[in-house]
Amino acid sequence: MHRMMSDKRTIFLMMAPGFAVFFAIVFIPVFVSLFYSFTDWDGISAYRMVGLHNYRELLLHDPVFWKALRNAFLLGGAFLLIQHPLAVATAMILQYCGRAEKALRTILFIPSIISGFVTSKMWVQILSTQFGLLNRLLDAVGLSTWRQDWLGSSSWAIASIIFVAMWQGFGYAFLLYYTGVKGIPQDLHEAARLDGATAWQLNTRIVLPLLQPVIRTSIILAFIAAFKQMDTVYLMTQGGPDNSTQFLATYLYQKAFSINLYGYANAISVLFIIVCLLVTAALNRMGRQEVGEF
Repeated sequence: MHRMMSDKRTIFLMMAPGFAVFFAIVFIPVFVSLFYSFTDWDGISAYRMVGLHNYRELLLHDPVFWKALRNAFLLGGAFLLIQHPLAVATAMILQYCGRAEKALRTILFIPSIISGFVTSKMWVQILSTQFGLLNRLLDAVGLSTWRQDWLGSSSWAIASIIFVAMWQGFGYAFLLYYTGVKGIPQDLHEAARLDGATAWQLNTRIVLPLLQPVIRTSIILAFIAAFKQMDTVYLMTQGGPDNSTQFLATYLYQKAFSINLYGYANAISVLFIIVCLLVTAALNRMGRQEVGEF
């Protein structure tokens, strides 16, 4: 068995089927998308090669594309600066909750396992201008001046989408950090307590540094999720009002399936991939540092 596993030809033959499947479902569609991005194909009739025309239109004459890209970065920034710090803090605090820990852990993860369709429609009802629960609560506590058209106003619509996306994804972020916290050996906790460390010192000087690999991975996944944001936006606003809540995925979908600009939509998808790769590489480079083993 050892001789077989040390044979490079055998290893290649064993891995070949997996590589073939991966190539078929990942690389071939990317290459096909890249090809059609240089055409004016409408998805049905014959196409013409238009070179870099689609890319020039996107980068130089399409403000909606830049708005969608900005919204993706806004959501990624909200994940980084609001959702993930709260998730880290919650994961650290939960370990001191004793018997309530399991129940609280389950409650925090529930929004992430509910269907995106259900949660989106629920928040549409909550944020409804006339009959929404949020505006009714504001009226009930005497804050009627705070009432807003949460999904009908350009500024408030994108804020509402970002809030709902953070709320829905909080459980996954929390679970990653909670698993990381639980993976730190208790010996380190006990040694720190024997040395007189407080809970604050324990979490900031031992737990948080050892969570750096988890934090780096979680941040990369969060930014990718921000760029892929689709179902929540489409179900709540469909990119409106006035394209203020467009994201790359929803904009691509509308160009491809609403107005049949498949060549243009493929150009968006290619730029989508490039931006995701650049962001991932940048985050990896920024977060690269040696972390102690435990």
